[in-house]
Amino acid sequence: MLLGKKIIVVLPAYNAEKTIAQTIAEIPLDLVDEYVVVDDASTDNTLKVANNLKVKNLIKHDKNRGYGGNQKTCYDTALQLDGDIVIMLHPDYQYTPKLIPSMAHMIASGLYPVVIASRILGKGALKGGMPKYKYISNRLLTWGQNLLINQKLSEYHSGYRAFSREVLETVNYHANSDDFVFDNQMLAQIFMAGFEIAEITCPTKYFKEASSINLRRSIKYGLGVLKTSFGYFLHKQRIISLSLYESK
Repeated sequence: MLLGKKIIVVLPAYNAEKTIAQTIAEIPLDLVDEYVVVDDASTDNTLKVANNLKVKNLIKHDKNRGYGGNQKTCYDTALQLDGDIVIMLHPDYQYTPKLIPSMAHMIASGLYPVVIASRILGKGALKGGMPKYKYISNRLLTWGQNLLINQKLSEYHSGYRAFSREVLETVNYHANSDDFVFDNQMLAQIFMAGFEIAEITCPTKYFKEASSINLRRSIKYGLGVLKTSFGYFLHKQRIISLSLYESK
């Protein structure tokens, strides 16, 4: 607990057999009350490794539901476990678990309801090995998103995020895609609901075992991001109405 708030870390896992143990080992269990691993029908030994680690809250999807679908199960489970602060951490060890205390404190203290660990603040992305084409794409997409959504985030594409219970109970994340664009849709929902988002500088690591998407899926993701941002703008201007932004 932190200031009376129960903290739960959720790990959406897919083919993370080589990195999940190291990730879990660095979760600060003196602060975190529970953690949840959701295995999205991995084709490697992720589930076996998690079982060997005696993960208490281990959920297995019988079929692959996608990155967004995995997160839906993660957040549903965290709410069922009465989490007050829910932090999503990828089990591929691309993001350091050592930021969990800082992110949790920002929410527990009432400063912000959402915190994103940004790879772009400072020089963490390129220093950590982010491919230049991904960095450039990230910057261009973020520029367009800030323009359409009228915000000033350094990036919308980090997978390291912390939410208050109120946020998860307010936004209709089940209306979102089961694919990678889920992350952007959820941020758009959070802004539409009037919540503020804080950012914290995050070092990152790119290496062979870290999850990544290929060029085709990257293009699909980019188009989905632009569609989400234009949809947000049109909905905000009352030009169209999107069910994505309806409350639960």
